[in-house]
Order: sequence, then structure tokens, then C-alpha cells
Amino acid sequence: MENILIVDDDPDILEFVKYNLEKEEFNVDLAATGTEALKKVKTFNPDLILLDVMLPDIDGVETCIKIRENKNGNQPIIAFLTARNEDYSQIAGLEAGGDDYIAKPIKPRLLVSRVKALLRRKKDFKSTNSIIKIGEITLDHGKYVVIKDGKEIHLPRKQFNILYLLISNAGNVVRRDNLMQSIWGNEVYVSERNIDVQIRNIREKIGDDMIKTIKGVGYKFPIN
Repeated sequence: MENILIVDDDPDILEFVKYNLEKEEFNVDLAATGTEALKKVKTFNPDLILLDVMLPDIDGVETCIKIRENKNGNQPIIAFLTARNEDYSQIAGLEAGGDDYIAKPIKPRLLVSRVKALLRRKKDFKSTNSIIKIGEITLDHGKYVVIKDGKEIHLPRKQFNILYLLISNAGNVVRRDNLMQSIWGNEVYVSERNIDVQIRNIREKIGDDMIKTIKGVGYKFPIN
């Protein structure tokens, strides 16, 4: 049974989301602030966090950053809860290490579908346990570690999986639609902005020349 942590300062939303997820037999815990969420990440060990952007103490984006700074603990999937037109919040959340976002008002069937799809993709990638080395970069999928020039680079799970897919197909173009299918699956809507932000963040950490954009087609990790 997967653990899901819901973080929102609205008690009605907390109970509403908890009710719908517990019906699907998920183990659910609640937090009303970012500070409380950070404590429960350590004690509850969630597989997935539904994280509201607007929180009363530290906001959701800063909470996400603090979770991702923990290099030794579990790195859960983080899906932000945002108002439908909060473009800035969505981009900021992805840049902070978020994996996805779910728009409010929350629709129960869509919520459950998205949660299941995100957890299913996590299981699919977790089943892969291999080491890939190309040039100066080594990826250890079992430990979710990237090593470049002898130094460890820590990427959020979604970014790691994207890089793993590109390096696994080094020298070949990975089409955008294939990337979306492999990383997010059919049941999760992914905007082009989401992919662009994730690719940009990966480049910032491993080098701008490591991933080539093939305009109108997709991306390629060059062999040389």
C-alpha cells in the first residue's frame, strides 16, 4: 500500500482528497503547513506528496526545494496543487523539483487517475536496476545517482528518468511524444512547458551541451 501525504491549509480540501484516496486503499496522512510536511516526510515516508503552492508558513515551492535537498532520504513524487491559471506557480514548482501539477478545483476521478498513473510510472522505473556510462557521465538507476567528472549530481526523480531515457538512446533522437509516453504515460497530461522546464533544469546541472534539441522533433544525447 502506497503512502500519500496531502499538504494544504484548507481543511475541507484535506478531508475531501483524503476521503477519495482512502477509498482507493491508499495510506494517507495530512499536513496543513510546509513545516509540518517536512516533518512528516521523515516519519511517514510518503511515496507521493500532493503539495499546495499557497501555504501559510513556507510556501509549497520552498517546501519542495527543502525536500529535494535531502540527498539521503526517500525522494517521493511531488505533484503540486495549483489554481488552473497559475502559470508562474506551475513553472516555479517544476523548477523546484516537482514532477507534475494538478489543477484546482480538484475532480475526484481525475485526481485518482493521475495519482495512480504517477505511482505506476515510479514502479516501472524502479524495476530498472542498471548502470549506464557514456563519456564523462555515469547513471546508476538503482541508486538514482548521476556522476560526472567524479562528482555526484542529484536530480529529482523525474529529471533523472528523463536523462536515463536519453542516455539509454544516446546518439538517437527521442521524440517528444515518446518521451512523454515513457516518463508520464498516457493517463497524465503533460504540457510542453513541463518538458521544457525539466530539460532546462537537467542542462543546468550536467552542462548545456549534453542534450541537443532537435527542433520540432525531440531531444538527443550525443555520443561524442
